[in-house]
Amino acid sequence: MLRLTTVSVGLLLAGLMLEGLSPVGVAQEKKEAPATTQSATPANGTAPEANPKDVQSLDAIVAAIYDVISGPPGARDWNRFNSLFAKEARLIAVRVPKEGKPTLVVMTPASYAERARAYFSEHGFFEHELSRKTDSYGAMTHIYTTYESRETKDGKPIDRGINSMEFFNDGQRWWCVEIYWDAERAGNPIPEKYLGETRKQ
Repeated sequence: MLRLTTVSVGLLLAGLMLEGLSPVGVAQEKKEAPATTQSATPANGTAPEANPKDVQSLDAIVAAIYDVISGPPGARDWNRFNSLFAKEARLIAVRVPKEGKPTLVVMTPASYAERARAYFSEHGFFEHELSRKTDSYGAMTHIYTTYESRETKDGKPIDRGINSMEFFNDGQRWWCVEIYWDAERAGNPIPEKYLGETRKQ
């Protein structure tokens, strides 16, 4: 997801290029989203119906999360994005200023989309998974998914970090409950144990 920096106002999400969350800097002034951009807020207050293929397994929903925010400059499918999340889900970014203590930026999927859409409309952003560590108990699953971000599909990496993701399986589909991320930086390298092979689920 986009990581927070002191430059202007991300995920992968990892590092989604949000206003205030971009590792390379994003214009502070928000611009109107293109008319083709999907609504970030479901009209009835509930998540849009998900594509069954996106939520049929842990691998599928993780792949969908990375895929839906990735692409060349242009609109993202925010209905698909929202369909992956449980009600009251949260996205939480660690912000590390040049001076002072780290802080948190807490967002809903809708508020994340509202902040990210202007950046994505003008900038390419591609994020993919490098490795994954998984723990499950009952209906709960937690993963540490190490990410790498680029501005073009085959371009130079601009950011790496770890997305801590929580999932819920209701017996019919998978739901993302939370994404909480921090980025690699000076003094905060990614440990080797989080750069190993991914075990598919």
